[in-house]
Amino acid sequence: MSDLHAITVAATCTPASSHLGSGCGFPAPSINDFYFTPLFSIGSFHVDKSILIVFLSVVIVLTFFWFAFRNPKLVPRGVQNVAELGIFFVRDQILRPQLGVRGDKWLPFLTSLFFFIWINNIFGILPILYFPSMSKFGYPLALTVMVWLIYMYIGMKHQGAWGYFRNMAVPPGAPWWILPLLAPLELISNIFIRPFTLSVRLFANMLAGHVLLLVFTLGTWYLLTIYHGGIVFSAASFIVVILITGLEVLIQALQAFIFTTLTATYIASSYEAAH
Repeated sequence: MSDLHAITVAATCTPASSHLGSGCGFPAPSINDFYFTPLFSIGSFHVDKSILIVFLSVVIVLTFFWFAFRNPKLVPRGVQNVAELGIFFVRDQILRPQLGVRGDKWLPFLTSLFFFIWINNIFGILPILYFPSMSKFGYPLALTVMVWLIYMYIGMKHQGAWGYFRNMAVPPGAPWWILPLLAPLELISNIFIRPFTLSVRLFANMLAGHVLLLVFTLGTWYLLTIYHGGIVFSAASFIVVILITGLEVLIQALQAFIFTTLTATYIASSYEAAH
């Protein structure tokens, strides 16, 4: 199945039968629109459209930065200038506010993370592919697990295993009598809730945006089949598609920014206990 499944189903209805009150009905998006027929298989590993988009995102990011810095100039021009602006954005707006100068060693990781998520999200508004892989929970979950392992390792390395979990459980200045209730909640929040919300935030925003685009894109075609003024409603639905697409452009960049910023925040909190 693909996200064009609903359109395919709708196409089987004739203009005379695919309007309100007909037996054909509106081809509403469903969970099936997030599962795809494999494009090809490598042994028992099946490559579908979502995996292809992830692969393309990696290739685009690697190719862009390789091309930009394959022969770097002291005075950047062209692609190198654009790439440096992107790196400086991640450094000055995400990394330095959270980690300071000492965190510059994390710049390659955070830059890769930001641009990978952003490019992946952009596929959600591109024709033909028209799908953000982050709307399938497994992909943001995989990124979150990677981030979780990194900040847990750093925390135990710099604060010691016992010290790291103790500092997690006991907020500075908390009265002793509330610790039996507060400590378990703090541990659950920092160890489990923090990564869960990190992944769900990205997943939910991409899922909601994709569903909205599907609903109004299908609605544009569907309403066009209604006689007696259907073209007016179809045009209104098409305008909504354009507006939602513009909003998605902002949300896609914002979600990449938020995910990367929170990653930098979690890494920063692992270096030392809060004061």
